[in-house]
Amino acid sequence: MTAKTARAAAVALAAAALTAVLGGPASAAPVPQPQTATAENRAAAHEAAAAADTLATLSRFFAREGKVSVAAARPRIEGDVVPVSYLAPEFVAGKAGAAVARLEFLASEAVSSDGQKAALWTAKTGAGWQVVNIATGDDEFRYARLGAAKLPGGTVFREPQIDAWYVTGGERVLPLDEDAVRAVGPAGVSLGAYRARVVKAYGDKLPGSAYAEGGMAGGFAEAAPPPPGGGPGVVLAGGAGALALGAAGAAALLRRRRTAGGTSQR
Repeated sequence: MTAKTARAAAVALAAAALTAVLGGPASAAPVPQPQTATAENRAAAHEAAAAADTLATLSRFFAREGKVSVAAARPRIEGDVVPVSYLAPEFVAGKAGAAVARLEFLASEAVSSDGQKAALWTAKTGAGWQVVNIATGDDEFRYARLGAAKLPGGTVFREPQIDAWYVTGGERVLPLDEDAVRAVGPAGVSLGAYRARVVKAYGDKLPGSAYAEGGMAGGFAEAAPPPPGGGPGVVLAGGAGALALGAAGAAALLRRRRTAGGTSQR
């Protein structure tokens, strides 16, 4: 896929990303958000990520394209749990005092024996802490490190509609990747200028809008039923590349990651 095609695909999938973050009705089973990234919540998220059923699911995930066999994948969980924040709908809606980003999930990094990497998204569901999505690559962890180096103490967040990563602190929003640079420039923008941009881009697509009520934000697969034995089954389906984890009972977006060359990969 060329860079131009990848960008067109990103625009086409923007509505699907909006429902994932802004809670539109097209999402079959919205994933609950962790309230805070406390030490207790991080420990619970790590335990869910390192569970035997999760590792078995990861073995199938890493083997899905034939790069490694299920038996040889031997996935492991590395590093610390990372809190992941997304652009907040309250900020887009202009709610007084709203933060630019809100915590969406906690992420753990999984690595296979052949070096493949994936992010395990964990959240507290009705059944307790569970892995609710597996996404290829290591974006969550890489941008957390970049953000801490660029603006110590700042909040790293993602604008999923354009797959852009930023770090914010005080009254500035600074870019962390090429998509963010295209959106706000290499020097970043003021918080007010960033709000004006996202209001213009997404203000008419929030939950309850005609856009959302009309079902324009499609692209998700229905959550798959749990496989026999209750283990977390992986199902890849849908044009948006949805991944459903049966044990979690949630539908989520398996993001396409852009490589350095501008192509897109799952």
